[in-house]
Amino acid sequence: MMKKLSSLAALGALVYSTDAGRHCDGCAQPQADCVCEQQAEILGDGQVRVRRESKGRGGKTVTVVTGLPLTAAQLKAICGELKKRCGVGGSVKGATIEIQGDQAEAALAWLQQQGYQAKRSGG
Repeated sequence: MMKKLSSLAALGALVYSTDAGRHCDGCAQPQADCVCEQQAEILGDGQVRVRRESKGRGGKTVTVVTGLPLTAAQLKAICGELKKRCGVGGSVKGATIEIQGDQAEAALAWLQQQGYQAKRSGG
């Protein structure tokens, strides 16, 4: 039979500590170890390229957009807009946006309409 422990102190759990000082509201880490600014890092190189790929995908075609000078959160938002515009699925993988199907012309036109100097690459 195990004895019932009635308080958190009896369990040995740390209830409150000021050892680390102030904590970031976004990531709950000590402010010295905050990772929020690292997440806001710009991923692309600024040269927006749109290409069609089918290698290594079981014959399925995808449109790949690379080089957008955006953060990860902004890439996800742009991906959502592109998916709505093209009426297909897609995802963000690293610093690239992958849209299902051959949507290169539609994606290129939409990106240029948004003010990006996008160009078609790869034949």
